[in-house]
Amino acid sequence: MTNAAEMADFAQSVEYEELSEEVVDETKKRLLDSIAIATGATDAEPIEILRKTIDELDHDGSTSIWGSSMKTSPPLATALNGGMVRYLDFMDAYLLSGEVPHPSNNVAPAVVAAEYTDASGTELIKAISIAYEIHYQLGKHAPLMDRGWDHGTYVTFASAAGTGTLFGLDRDALMNAIGIAGAGHNALRVARTGNLTMWKGLSASNAGRNAVYAVMLANNGMKGPTDVFEGQKGWKEIISGPFDVEYTNCEAVTKTMTKKYMAGTVAQTQLDGLEELIERDSIDSRDIESIEVETYKRAKIIMGGTGEEGESGNRHVVKNREQADHSLPYTMAALALDGELSHQQYKLERIRSNDVQNLLKRVTIMEDPELTERYESGEMPAIIRITTSDSTVHEIEKPYFEGHPARPMSWDQLAEKFASMAGDIYSIDEQQRIIDTVRNLEKHDTSDLLETLVVE
Repeated sequence: MTNAAEMADFAQSVEYEELSEEVVDETKKRLLDSIAIATGATDAEPIEILRKTIDELDHDGSTSIWGSSMKTSPPLATALNGGMVRYLDFMDAYLLSGEVPHPSNNVAPAVVAAEYTDASGTELIKAISIAYEIHYQLGKHAPLMDRGWDHGTYVTFASAAGTGTLFGLDRDALMNAIGIAGAGHNALRVARTGNLTMWKGLSASNAGRNAVYAVMLANNGMKGPTDVFEGQKGWKEIISGPFDVEYTNCEAVTKTMTKKYMAGTVAQTQLDGLEELIERDSIDSRDIESIEVETYKRAKIIMGGTGEEGESGNRHVVKNREQADHSLPYTMAALALDGELSHQQYKLERIRSNDVQNLLKRVTIMEDPELTERYESGEMPAIIRITTSDSTVHEIEKPYFEGHPARPMSWDQLAEKFASMAGDIYSIDEQQRIIDTVRNLEKHDTSDLLETLVVE
């Protein structure tokens, strides 16, 4: 049996009633988290570029743009809503040894497809859960990072399968959708290496757009390469190498982490430790001489490199938002100086200010092989040392952060995160209505959720 057939069979085998209470609850949490992050990105420059482009292409569609009254076609709504979920780098992630993929990139495609097909809340939950499971299994068994392909590529398969169930595709049509999506839409990792640009935060939503488009094509009878994985010059031969997967009953969503800080995934423990250390020892930021971090290899490569390690570039050179949220030196310097990491810390004037630029140059990131071994076992460990002007060394060690699967965020914590993002868009009462609808989504249709997101 082909991988596409296995994927289609898995997607069609999932029944909402058989999902565990934990899977349903965590899936709803990821939906709320995605809406919260999207709300915070509504006025970001790249999102405005997307909005303008979509308006030029189609401004009279059938599916909603969150946080507005705008409607457009399903693929374009996926591109914009998904772009808002992804752009701030505040979304969830899987913690895998060879990859750090972001499964919430599948949320917007599912919500858009559920609105378009008049799906129930339970059907939406099921579709998101399916996509999370496929995304996780591909990331675990077919890591792409070191092969030069971007993890957004997983979205094409996961969202094609998840949204395909919402369109009611039969097995053959679902396989065709998976084949079309996988054969035509694979992203290069250059989008998040070296000199980072706006596209770092938008390439995955483009993958989601392509997945929805592939599903709509298959729904109308388009045939695609159902041997997309095993065929000659297929995905295994060209992109991933050989692999096999074994799907669970959508348990993968429980393995995701939820970000506490608006920064790259592999910075979360370091930032949590830094904030705790400063508070614990009452450190005045003006007294900080240097910050030293020992951490695991993946964190060093992705966000702590000096340009000598290969792909990541010099993370001490920070000139724009995209470089800033993927730089451990910058995010730690900004948090130390300002006590927070919010929109303000990613404005160009703050990024380029002398105090943060001076301090980030005194942040040293080092790999500790022992911490790398612990990362491979599921932790995200870090040791943070602050040396102050009186030569005192302050130190803290943390295995993980609030939001890690070992310390998952509660509904109250997610509500606080939502409030920090939504204050300029939704009133307190409107925020509560959205939260209540998500928490009780099994009692609602998807259209009820979309109604709460409209802003006239």
